[in-house]
Amino acid sequence: MDPNYPWPPAGQAWTDLPEPTRTAMVAAGADAWEKIFHGRATYNKQWRLARPPVLTADAFRELNEVCDRIAQLILEACQRRARTAGELRRLLDVPAGETRLLDEDEPLHEGLLAAYRPDVLLSGGVPCIVEYNIDSSLGGGFDADTVIYRYAELYRERGLLDGLPVRPAPSLLDQRFVAIRDTLGLPDGARVALLMDFDAEYPGLDDPETFIRILAPLADQAKRFGIDLVIAPVSTATLDEHRRLVVGGAPVDALFRLFVPNRVTPSAGLDAVAGALVAGTLPMFVSTAAWLLSNKVNYAWLWADLDLLSESDRALVRRYVPHTVALTADQLDRALSEQADLVAKPAGGSAGHGVLIGREMSAVAWEDGVRAAIDAGGNILQRYHEADRVAMDFVQVETGETVTAEVPYSLAPYLFGRTGSGALARVGYPGCEEVLNLARGVLMTGVLLTD
Repeated sequence: MDPNYPWPPAGQAWTDLPEPTRTAMVAAGADAWEKIFHGRATYNKQWRLARPPVLTADAFRELNEVCDRIAQLILEACQRRARTAGELRRLLDVPAGETRLLDEDEPLHEGLLAAYRPDVLLSGGVPCIVEYNIDSSLGGGFDADTVIYRYAELYRERGLLDGLPVRPAPSLLDQRFVAIRDTLGLPDGARVALLMDFDAEYPGLDDPETFIRILAPLADQAKRFGIDLVIAPVSTATLDEHRRLVVGGAPVDALFRLFVPNRVTPSAGLDAVAGALVAGTLPMFVSTAAWLLSNKVNYAWLWADLDLLSESDRALVRRYVPHTVALTADQLDRALSEQADLVAKPAGGSAGHGVLIGREMSAVAWEDGVRAAIDAGGNILQRYHEADRVAMDFVQVETGETVTAEVPYSLAPYLFGRTGSGALARVGYPGCEEVLNLARGVLMTGVLLTD
């Protein structure tokens, strides 16, 4: 890992491909967009991608190594301040009970880094890790893997990449099953429940039967790794007389938690999960203590601790982590004078909710928003980094027309068991805003790698 790694220009890996290949890939994607994106989550009614982003394998490997080290530094910053999950929760001012299934006595340990996905913008040609999602409830993985392997199959059928060193990024779903099996020490054939909250906000969750049917290929995939996967709503779980969790009519050996611990809907099923955890009969991937590591105040701690880090780690933080402080009353004057260069965010938020981008607001609206955030507490002030725009190709849903447009996009590499795998690309669309999230119509795919 090189703190001064020379990042290639965004889009170069794509333009380095032969022009006839690029033209054929866009045409194929425009022809097959309905098949490529069938069943995938999106709120966008107008646009679909005509092809995925392409990265060099070397740059992607370097990005994963940087992200892995930053995750370690986040954990170490927390460990300098707290011994247990309960101590960390109190330091972060997270209300008691808000993080469901939390064992307050659990020590802060390396195992909490079993699953994470940073959100990375390219800004000035350099990755900027704007936040970390450290938890098992990482969204977008099924969509990213499914879409990129559908693209790869389309290109294979048409012979478009024959003789070229281009392939999809490694399956993040495969690597997640490896991490579940190895982290929990599961025997071959272990019955594992994948539990979701079907009352959460996500496209398709309002129809649980159809959603579970769409996810059914995951069970076949899990079998290759010795896991008997049972997919169900968390609300349907129960306990047997031995306080084992029962899902789908039989006890399970472990739980793969795919619901967010501070937004999960209360239910008898969630109570059953809590009962099995207290009884010690339910290994879980992962402990909800990991969720506390995602709190954005941890970014402020990274910057506060620079003098305690090695020279190479200081260089990593300065280059890849936007400067961050807790948004408190003593930051008000700076927030107002540097409005165009700052962003205010809820420390425990996600999906872009409550984010204030200074340069996109009037002075009055910014001041009102910042003052309200200070009064409410639990917010951070972060240096604004403008997302680079890169040329991407789109197909218009109604007309089938293909369009090339300069748009922002972000990368979210998935690391399970501290091993890099695939990535989710959130791609803007013609005329989109700066904030890239599902609710605002962002388009999602995996990535291709090239040598």
